[in-house]
Amino acid sequence: MGSFGQDFAKGFFAGGDDGVRDYTHASKVFRTNAYELKPRFKFLFNVSFTIDTTIPALSAIFANDDVQNLSYVVKTVNLPTYTIDTTAMNQYNRKRLIQTKIKYNPVNITFHDDGSDTVRNMWYNYFLYYYKDSSQKYGSTPNTNGSAGNSQNKQDGFGGWPRDIYSDNRQVNDWGFIGESYSDGTSSVNSTTGKPAFFKDIRIAGFDKNHKYAEYILINPIISSWQHDTYDYAQGNGIMQNTMSIEYETVKYGQGAPNKTAVPFANVSHYDTTTSPIARPGSTNSIFGQGGLLDVADGISDDLASGSVLGLIGAAQKAGTFYNTNQKNGGLKKLLVSEGTALGKDVLKQSIPGAVRSAAGRADGWIFPTAQKNYNPSQPAAGPTLTQRLNVR
Repeated sequence: MGSFGQDFAKGFFAGGDDGVRDYTHASKVFRTNAYELKPRFKFLFNVSFTIDTTIPALSAIFANDDVQNLSYVVKTVNLPTYTIDTTAMNQYNRKRLIQTKIKYNPVNITFHDDGSDTVRNMWYNYFLYYYKDSSQKYGSTPNTNGSAGNSQNKQDGFGGWPRDIYSDNRQVNDWGFIGESYSDGTSSVNSTTGKPAFFKDIRIAGFDKNHKYAEYILINPIISSWQHDTYDYAQGNGIMQNTMSIEYETVKYGQGAPNKTAVPFANVSHYDTTTSPIARPGSTNSIFGQGGLLDVADGISDDLASGSVLGLIGAAQKAGTFYNTNQKNGGLKKLLVSEGTALGKDVLKQSIPGAVRSAAGRADGWIFPTAQKNYNPSQPAAGPTLTQRLNVR
Protein backbone atom coordinates (compact mmCIF):
# COMPACT_ATOMS: atom_id res chain seq x y z
CA MET A 1 0.00 0.00 0.00
CA GLY A 2 1.40 3.39 -0.97
CA SER A 3 2.00 6.11 1.56
CA PHE A 4 -0.09 9.27 1.75
CA GLY A 5 2.70 11.19 0.08
CA GLN A 6 2.94 8.70 -2.79
CA ASP A 7 -0.81 8.75 -3.35
CA PHE A 8 -0.85 12.53 -3.24
CA ALA A 9 2.04 12.77 -5.71
CA LYS A 10 0.38 10.27 -8.03
CA GLY A 11 -2.82 12.28 -8.07
CA PHE A 12 -1.03 15.62 -8.27
CA PHE A 13 1.18 14.71 -11.22
CA ALA A 14 -1.34 12.45 -12.96
CA GLY A 15 -1.77 12.76 -16.70
CA GLY A 16 -3.55 11.10 -19.59
CA ASP A 17 -6.48 8.94 -18.48
CA ASP A 18 -5.68 9.73 -14.83
CA GLY A 19 -6.34 13.44 -15.37
CA VAL A 20 -9.43 15.43 -14.46
CA ARG A 21 -12.40 14.50 -16.62
CA ASP A 22 -16.11 13.68 -16.57
CA TYR A 23 -17.44 10.21 -15.84
CA THR A 24 -18.82 8.42 -18.90
CA HIS A 25 -21.00 5.79 -17.26
CA ALA A 26 -24.22 6.98 -18.95
CA SER A 27 -22.50 7.33 -22.31
CA LYS A 28 -21.10 3.80 -22.17
CA VAL A 29 -24.41 2.33 -21.05
CA PHE A 30 -26.85 4.09 -23.36
CA ARG A 31 -24.79 4.94 -26.48
CA THR A 32 -23.06 1.59 -26.94
CA ASN A 33 -24.13 -0.64 -29.87
CA ALA A 34 -26.32 1.96 -31.55
CA TYR A 35 -28.15 3.05 -28.37
CA GLU A 36 -29.38 -0.48 -27.66
CA LEU A 37 -30.18 0.25 -23.98
CA LYS A 38 -31.76 3.65 -24.56
CA PRO A 39 -35.40 3.86 -23.39
CA ARG A 40 -38.04 4.05 -26.12
CA PHE A 41 -40.02 7.23 -26.72
CA LYS A 42 -43.74 7.28 -26.00
CA PHE A 43 -44.64 9.29 -29.11
CA LEU A 44 -43.05 7.00 -31.72
CA PHE A 45 -45.73 4.40 -32.46
CA ASN A 46 -48.22 3.24 -35.06
CA VAL A 47 -51.53 1.39 -34.63
CA SER A 48 -53.03 -0.51 -37.58
CA PHE A 49 -56.40 -2.25 -37.78
CA THR A 50 -57.03 -5.36 -39.87
CA ILE A 51 -60.72 -5.37 -40.78
CA ASP A 52 -61.94 -8.53 -42.52
CA THR A 53 -62.83 -7.08 -45.91
CA THR A 54 -63.48 -10.59 -47.26
CA ILE A 55 -66.93 -10.05 -45.76
CA PRO A 56 -68.96 -8.71 -48.72
CA ALA A 57 -70.87 -6.16 -46.65
CA LEU A 58 -67.68 -4.74 -45.13
CA SER A 59 -65.77 -4.83 -48.41
CA ALA A 60 -68.44 -2.62 -49.97
CA ILE A 61 -68.13 -0.07 -47.15
CA PHE A 62 -64.42 0.09 -46.30
CA ALA A 63 -61.97 1.05 -49.01
CA ASN A 64 -58.33 0.31 -48.30
CA ASP A 65 -57.63 3.97 -47.59
CA ASP A 66 -60.44 4.12 -45.01
CA VAL A 67 -58.89 1.29 -43.01
CA GLN A 68 -55.36 2.68 -43.30
CA ASN A 69 -56.44 6.18 -42.28
CA LEU A 70 -57.57 4.89 -38.90
CA SER A 71 -53.87 4.90 -37.95
CA TYR A 72 -53.70 8.68 -38.39
CA VAL A 73 -56.45 9.43 -35.88
CA VAL A 74 -55.15 7.28 -33.01
CA LYS A 75 -54.28 9.58 -30.12
CA THR A 76 -53.19 7.16 -27.37
CA VAL A 77 -53.06 3.40 -26.92
CA ASN A 78 -52.27 1.14 -23.97
CA LEU A 79 -49.99 -1.82 -24.44
CA PRO A 80 -51.32 -5.22 -23.30
CA THR A 81 -51.33 -6.03 -19.61
CA TYR A 82 -51.82 -9.41 -17.97
CA THR A 83 -53.16 -10.80 -14.74
CA ILE A 84 -52.10 -14.30 -13.72
CA ASP A 85 -54.30 -16.14 -11.25
CA THR A 86 -52.36 -17.95 -8.56
CA THR A 87 -53.42 -20.14 -5.66
CA ALA A 88 -51.52 -20.58 -2.41
CA MET A 89 -51.37 -24.25 -1.39
CA ASN A 90 -50.24 -25.80 1.85
CA GLN A 91 -47.59 -28.52 1.56
CA TYR A 92 -47.08 -29.82 5.10
CA ASN A 93 -47.19 -26.24 6.43
CA ARG A 94 -44.98 -24.96 3.62
CA LYS A 95 -46.52 -22.37 1.33
CA ARG A 96 -46.50 -23.38 -2.36
CA LEU A 97 -47.83 -21.18 -5.20
CA ILE A 98 -49.41 -22.64 -8.33
CA GLN A 99 -50.66 -20.89 -11.44
CA THR A 100 -54.16 -21.54 -12.71
CA LYS A 101 -54.81 -19.20 -15.67
CA ILE A 102 -53.84 -15.96 -17.35
CA LYS A 103 -56.18 -13.06 -18.01
CA TYR A 104 -55.66 -10.58 -20.83
CA ASN A 105 -56.70 -7.17 -19.53
CA PRO A 106 -58.52 -4.76 -21.87
CA VAL A 107 -56.56 -2.33 -24.02
CA ASN A 108 -57.82 1.25 -24.30
CA ILE A 109 -57.46 3.20 -27.55
CA THR A 110 -58.27 6.91 -27.84
CA PHE A 111 -59.08 8.43 -31.24
CA HIS A 112 -59.39 11.99 -32.43
CA ASP A 113 -62.99 12.68 -33.48
CA ASP A 114 -61.99 13.58 -37.03
CA GLY A 115 -64.05 15.73 -39.37
CA SER A 116 -64.26 13.04 -42.05
CA ASP A 117 -65.98 10.64 -39.59
CA THR A 118 -63.35 7.94 -40.17
CA VAL A 119 -63.58 6.70 -36.58
CA ARG A 120 -67.32 7.22 -36.19
CA ASN A 121 -68.04 5.27 -39.38
CA MET A 122 -65.83 2.42 -38.20
CA TRP A 123 -67.73 2.20 -34.91
CA TYR A 124 -71.16 2.54 -36.57
CA ASN A 125 -70.45 -0.26 -39.01
CA TYR A 126 -69.11 -2.44 -36.19
CA PHE A 127 -72.34 -1.72 -34.29
CA LEU A 128 -74.47 -2.60 -37.32
CA TYR A 129 -72.49 -5.75 -38.03
CA TYR A 130 -73.15 -7.26 -34.59
CA TYR A 131 -76.40 -5.61 -33.40
CA LYS A 132 -79.73 -4.97 -35.11
CA ASP A 133 -81.03 -2.20 -32.88
CA SER A 134 -79.62 0.65 -34.94
CA SER A 135 -80.76 -0.96 -38.19
CA GLN A 136 -84.42 -0.32 -37.35
CA LYS A 137 -86.08 2.48 -39.25
CA TYR A 138 -86.88 5.68 -37.39
CA GLY A 139 -88.70 8.48 -39.20
CA SER A 140 -86.86 9.57 -42.34
CA THR A 141 -83.47 8.29 -41.17
CA PRO A 142 -82.21 5.68 -43.68
CA ASN A 143 -82.60 2.15 -42.36
CA THR A 144 -79.99 -0.58 -42.72
CA ASN A 145 -79.87 -4.21 -41.77
CA GLY A 146 -77.46 -6.00 -39.50
CA SER A 147 -74.94 -6.60 -42.29
CA ALA A 148 -74.67 -2.85 -42.95
CA GLY A 149 -76.52 -3.06 -46.26
CA ASN A 150 -79.73 -1.34 -47.34
CA SER A 151 -82.99 -2.86 -46.14
CA GLN A 152 -85.84 -1.83 -48.40
CA ASN A 153 -88.93 -3.32 -46.80
CA LYS A 154 -88.28 -2.65 -43.15
CA GLN A 155 -91.13 -1.43 -40.96
CA ASP A 156 -90.61 1.36 -38.46
CA GLY A 157 -89.05 -0.19 -35.40
CA PHE A 158 -89.21 2.87 -33.14
CA GLY A 159 -92.35 4.70 -34.22
CA GLY A 160 -95.09 5.09 -36.79
CA TRP A 161 -97.27 2.26 -35.54
CA PRO A 162 -99.08 1.42 -32.29
CA ARG A 163 -97.13 0.18 -29.29
CA ASP A 164 -97.13 -3.61 -28.96
CA ILE A 165 -96.14 -4.01 -25.30
CA TYR A 166 -99.25 -6.07 -24.59
CA SER A 167 -99.73 -7.45 -28.10
CA ASP A 168 -99.19 -11.08 -29.06
CA ASN A 169 -98.21 -10.06 -32.59
CA ARG A 170 -95.02 -8.05 -32.73
CA GLN A 171 -94.46 -6.38 -36.10
CA VAL A 172 -90.67 -6.11 -35.67
CA ASN A 173 -88.54 -8.88 -34.12
CA ASP A 174 -84.99 -8.02 -35.20
CA TRP A 175 -83.36 -6.67 -32.05
CA GLY A 176 -80.12 -7.08 -30.15
CA PHE A 177 -77.10 -9.21 -30.92
CA ILE A 178 -76.95 -11.03 -34.25
CA GLY A 179 -76.06 -14.59 -33.24
CA GLU A 180 -73.34 -16.80 -34.59
CA SER A 181 -75.54 -19.02 -36.74
CA TYR A 182 -74.22 -21.39 -39.40
CA SER A 183 -75.85 -19.27 -42.10
CA ASP A 184 -73.88 -16.14 -41.14
CA GLY A 185 -70.82 -17.10 -43.19
CA THR A 186 -69.47 -15.15 -46.13
CA SER A 187 -69.76 -17.64 -48.99
CA SER A 188 -73.41 -18.63 -49.11
CA VAL A 189 -76.55 -18.94 -47.00
CA ASN A 190 -75.71 -22.60 -46.42
CA SER A 191 -72.14 -21.93 -45.27
CA THR A 192 -71.05 -23.72 -42.10
CA THR A 193 -68.11 -21.40 -41.38
CA GLY A 194 -70.10 -19.18 -39.07
CA LYS A 195 -70.05 -15.41 -38.82
CA PRO A 196 -66.49 -14.08 -39.24
CA ALA A 197 -65.06 -11.54 -36.82
CA PHE A 198 -65.08 -7.85 -37.73
CA PHE A 199 -61.42 -7.38 -36.73
CA LYS A 200 -58.80 -9.99 -37.56
CA ASP A 201 -56.19 -8.27 -35.41
CA ILE A 202 -54.95 -4.91 -34.14
CA ARG A 203 -51.22 -4.21 -34.40
CA ILE A 204 -49.35 -1.79 -32.14
CA ALA A 205 -45.78 -1.01 -33.20
CA GLY A 206 -43.31 1.18 -31.31
CA PHE A 207 -40.19 2.56 -33.00
CA ASP A 208 -36.74 3.60 -31.87
CA LYS A 209 -33.68 5.58 -32.86
CA ASN A 210 -31.85 2.45 -33.99
CA HIS A 211 -34.45 1.79 -36.72
CA LYS A 212 -36.12 -1.15 -35.04
CA TYR A 213 -39.72 -1.79 -34.11
CA ALA A 214 -41.36 -3.70 -31.28
CA GLU A 215 -44.80 -5.02 -32.20
CA TYR A 216 -47.77 -6.32 -30.20
CA ILE A 217 -50.50 -8.11 -32.19
CA LEU A 218 -53.90 -8.45 -30.50
CA ILE A 219 -55.57 -11.57 -31.91
CA ASN A 220 -59.35 -11.68 -32.58
CA PRO A 221 -60.12 -8.41 -30.78
CA ILE A 222 -63.66 -7.29 -29.97
CA ILE A 223 -64.88 -3.96 -28.64
CA SER A 224 -66.00 -4.27 -25.02
CA SER A 225 -66.85 -0.59 -24.51
CA TRP A 226 -67.12 2.59 -26.58
CA GLN A 227 -67.29 6.16 -25.32
CA HIS A 228 -68.05 9.29 -27.31
CA ASP A 229 -66.79 12.55 -25.84
CA THR A 230 -68.64 15.43 -24.12
CA TYR A 231 -69.46 18.77 -25.71
CA ASP A 232 -68.69 21.66 -23.38
CA TYR A 233 -69.15 25.39 -24.04
CA ALA A 234 -66.58 26.16 -21.35
CA GLN A 235 -63.75 24.39 -23.20
CA GLY A 236 -62.88 26.85 -25.92
CA ASN A 237 -59.64 25.06 -26.77
CA GLY A 238 -60.86 21.49 -26.24
CA ILE A 239 -60.90 18.88 -29.01
CA MET A 240 -63.25 15.92 -29.27
CA GLN A 241 -62.17 12.31 -29.00
CA ASN A 242 -63.57 8.77 -28.92
CA THR A 243 -62.39 6.03 -26.59
CA MET A 244 -62.82 2.28 -26.95
CA SER A 245 -61.75 -0.71 -24.89
CA ILE A 246 -60.61 -3.86 -26.65
CA GLU A 247 -60.62 -7.42 -25.37
CA TYR A 248 -58.66 -10.09 -27.22
CA GLU A 249 -57.85 -13.78 -27.13
CA THR A 250 -54.06 -13.64 -27.02
CA VAL A 251 -51.02 -11.53 -27.96
CA LYS A 252 -48.25 -12.19 -30.46
CA TYR A 253 -44.92 -10.36 -30.21
CA GLY A 254 -42.78 -9.21 -33.12
CA GLN A 255 -39.64 -7.15 -33.74
CA GLY A 256 -37.31 -6.19 -36.54
CA ALA A 257 -36.58 -3.45 -39.05
CA PRO A 258 -39.71 -1.57 -40.18
CA ASN A 259 -40.87 -1.94 -43.76
CA LYS A 260 -44.18 -1.82 -45.65
CA THR A 261 -44.79 -5.53 -45.14
CA ALA A 262 -43.75 -5.91 -41.51
CA VAL A 263 -45.51 -2.79 -40.21
CA PRO A 264 -48.64 -1.73 -42.16
CA PHE A 265 -48.36 2.05 -42.23
CA ALA A 266 -51.10 4.40 -43.38
CA ASN A 267 -51.48 5.55 -46.98
CA VAL A 268 -48.11 6.87 -48.18
CA SER A 269 -49.83 9.65 -50.13
CA HIS A 270 -50.19 11.51 -46.82
CA TYR A 271 -46.42 11.53 -46.22
CA ASP A 272 -44.03 14.16 -47.54
CA THR A 273 -41.16 12.16 -49.02
CA THR A 274 -39.35 15.12 -50.64
CA THR A 275 -35.97 15.73 -49.05
CA SER A 276 -35.63 19.17 -47.48
CA PRO A 277 -33.28 21.50 -49.44
CA ILE A 278 -31.12 22.00 -46.33
CA ALA A 279 -30.64 18.23 -46.01
CA ARG A 280 -29.43 17.59 -49.56
CA PRO A 281 -25.71 16.80 -49.91
CA GLY A 282 -23.72 19.99 -50.51
CA SER A 283 -26.47 22.38 -49.38
CA THR A 284 -24.79 23.39 -46.09
CA ASN A 285 -21.35 24.93 -45.60
CA SER A 286 -20.12 22.27 -43.19
CA ILE A 287 -17.73 19.35 -43.03
CA PHE A 288 -19.35 17.05 -40.49
CA GLY A 289 -22.91 18.44 -40.45
CA GLN A 290 -25.96 17.23 -42.36
CA GLY A 291 -25.64 18.08 -46.06
CA GLY A 292 -21.95 18.94 -45.62
CA LEU A 293 -18.70 17.78 -47.19
CA LEU A 294 -18.81 14.24 -45.78
CA ASP A 295 -22.38 13.76 -47.04
CA VAL A 296 -21.23 15.01 -50.45
CA ALA A 297 -18.36 12.50 -50.54
CA ASP A 298 -20.73 9.72 -49.48
CA GLY A 299 -23.29 10.66 -52.11
CA ILE A 300 -20.73 10.98 -54.91
CA SER A 301 -19.27 7.58 -54.03
CA ASP A 302 -22.71 5.96 -54.18
CA ASP A 303 -23.59 7.69 -57.44
CA LEU A 304 -20.35 6.65 -59.15
CA ALA A 305 -20.73 3.10 -57.86
CA SER A 306 -24.08 2.82 -59.64
CA GLY A 307 -22.30 3.03 -63.01
CA SER A 308 -25.26 4.74 -64.68
CA VAL A 309 -25.61 8.05 -66.50
CA LEU A 310 -27.99 9.28 -63.81
CA GLY A 311 -25.33 8.41 -61.23
CA LEU A 312 -22.76 10.59 -63.03
CA ILE A 313 -25.25 13.45 -63.23
CA GLY A 314 -26.05 13.08 -59.52
CA ALA A 315 -22.36 13.10 -58.56
CA ALA A 316 -21.75 16.26 -60.61
CA GLN A 317 -24.80 17.92 -59.09
CA LYS A 318 -23.66 17.22 -55.50
CA ALA A 319 -20.13 18.46 -56.17
CA GLY A 320 -21.40 21.62 -57.87
CA THR A 321 -23.92 22.31 -55.10
CA PHE A 322 -21.25 22.12 -52.40
CA TYR A 323 -18.85 24.28 -54.42
CA ASN A 324 -21.44 27.04 -54.86
CA THR A 325 -22.48 26.87 -51.20
CA ASN A 326 -18.88 26.97 -50.01
CA GLN A 327 -17.87 29.88 -52.24
CA LYS A 328 -20.81 31.96 -51.03
CA ASN A 329 -19.57 31.50 -47.45
CA GLY A 330 -15.90 32.42 -47.87
CA GLY A 331 -14.28 29.34 -49.36
CA LEU A 332 -12.80 26.08 -48.11
CA LYS A 333 -9.99 27.67 -46.04
CA LYS A 334 -12.44 29.66 -43.94
CA LEU A 335 -14.58 26.55 -43.45
CA LEU A 336 -11.61 24.46 -42.27
CA VAL A 337 -10.57 27.14 -39.77
CA SER A 338 -14.10 27.57 -38.48
CA GLU A 339 -14.82 23.83 -38.08
CA GLY A 340 -11.37 23.17 -36.59
CA THR A 341 -11.84 25.91 -34.00
CA ALA A 342 -15.30 24.63 -33.05
CA LEU A 343 -14.01 21.07 -32.80
CA GLY A 344 -11.12 22.17 -30.57
CA LYS A 345 -13.48 23.98 -28.23
CA ASP A 346 -15.71 20.92 -27.98
CA VAL A 347 -12.75 18.67 -27.19
CA LEU A 348 -11.49 21.08 -24.52
CA LYS A 349 -14.92 21.43 -22.93
CA GLN A 350 -15.40 17.67 -22.79
CA SER A 351 -11.97 17.06 -21.22
CA ILE A 352 -12.68 18.98 -17.99
CA PRO A 353 -15.43 18.49 -15.41
CA GLY A 354 -18.83 20.05 -15.93
CA ALA A 355 -18.47 22.28 -12.84
CA VAL A 356 -15.25 23.73 -14.20
CA ARG A 357 -16.75 24.14 -17.69
CA SER A 358 -19.57 26.21 -16.28
CA ALA A 359 -17.16 28.39 -14.30
CA ALA A 360 -14.88 28.86 -17.29
CA GLY A 361 -17.79 30.07 -19.35
CA ARG A 362 -18.72 32.84 -16.92
CA ALA A 363 -18.36 36.46 -17.93
CA ASP A 364 -15.59 37.16 -15.41
CA GLY A 365 -13.62 34.17 -16.74
CA TRP A 366 -11.27 33.58 -13.80
CA ILE A 367 -9.73 30.44 -15.30
CA PHE A 368 -8.83 32.23 -18.54
CA PRO A 369 -8.72 35.85 -17.31
CA THR A 370 -8.37 38.82 -19.60
CA ALA A 371 -5.84 41.60 -19.03
CA GLN A 372 -7.13 44.48 -16.95
CA LYS A 373 -7.11 47.95 -18.42
CA ASN A 374 -5.01 50.60 -16.63
CA TYR A 375 -3.48 47.97 -14.34
CA ASN A 376 -1.64 49.40 -11.31
CA PRO A 377 0.38 46.81 -9.34
CA SER A 378 0.34 49.01 -6.24
CA GLN A 379 -3.45 48.77 -5.99
CA PRO A 380 -5.37 45.58 -5.15
CA ALA A 381 -7.31 43.98 -7.96
CA ALA A 382 -10.98 44.88 -8.13
CA GLY A 383 -13.67 42.25 -7.74
CA PRO A 384 -13.91 39.08 -5.66
CA THR A 385 -10.83 37.26 -4.53
CA LEU A 386 -9.87 33.76 -5.74
CA THR A 387 -11.08 32.31 -2.41
CA GLN A 388 -14.45 33.99 -2.91
CA ARG A 389 -14.65 32.71 -6.49
CA LEU A 390 -14.04 29.16 -5.34
CA ASN A 391 -16.67 29.57 -2.61
CA VAL A 392 -14.15 28.60 0.09
CA ARG A 393 -15.71 29.08 3.54
